Amino acid sequence: MVGVVAAQRGAFRTPPSRVAVGDIPDERTGFTFCRLAYTSMRQEQGGSGWTTDFPAADENLMLRLSELTLAEITTFDDGAPRHGLVRGNDPQIYQCPFLFAADIGTVRFNDEEVVMLRDYLLKGGFLWVDDFWGSYAWREWVAEIRRILPDYTIQEIDATHPLFSSFYFVTELPQIPNISFWRRTGGSTSERGPESAVPRIYAMMDERDRIMVLMTHNTDIADAWEREGEDFQFFHLFSPKGYSVGINIAIWSMTH
Repeated sequence: MVGVVAAQRGAFRTPPSRVAVGDIPDERTGFTFCRLAYTSMRQEQGGSGWTTDFPAADENLMLRLSELTLAEITTFDDGAPRHGLVRGNDPQIYQCPFLFAADIGTVRFNDEEVVMLRDYLLKGGFLWVDDFWGSYAWREWVAEIRRILPDYTIQEIDATHPLFSSFYFVTELPQIPNISFWRRTGGSTSERGPESAVPRIYAMMDERDRIMVLMTHNTDIADAWEREGEDFQFFHLFSPKGYSVGINIAIWSMTH
């Protein structure tokens, strides 16, 4: 916890990334967080496209997964979490059984990415999209994922789904705001006001009810990982909930 304490003493600084786009570990010795890099066709307030919460969120979830469970993770030679970064038209995507994307309401896939992402998901891949808020971002994302999986429905799931108890017992999807928004508004959590007041989780499943795509809408789960050491109050309000969701989903992706 030394890094957390040190971060709480000073201003938060996004750490430099040790991976570049197209960088996937050759040897994976455990869970590997892979992030989807994509082209944004617009900008959302408070977002920065695929780089949102990168790379600290990726590294911190892997680290806490290894500390709080018996799961092993892929690491660099110095023991730091070894995550991956890939575009949707890169064949290395098939080396990523777990794929994550943030601020996904800004995405625009090209035709090559649509084809490869469809093949990836139908062959057993898993994509979790997070941190997109309100009806406009939702419509933009739905239009894109329906290009990829036009024959599959989007269905809302809730705490009765076994995903919510794959490791921790999570009773509801938490609404976690961007820390800057939370500070600026005096503790508010809905980044688009009444329009995004209720956090929801959706899934697209194949014919065997395997989750191919998981969507956490009206919440920023990954900010609870990225900014865990920046603010003591923010940490205690949001990080345990964010890690509970993230670890459950990581374990679910490895076991299903």
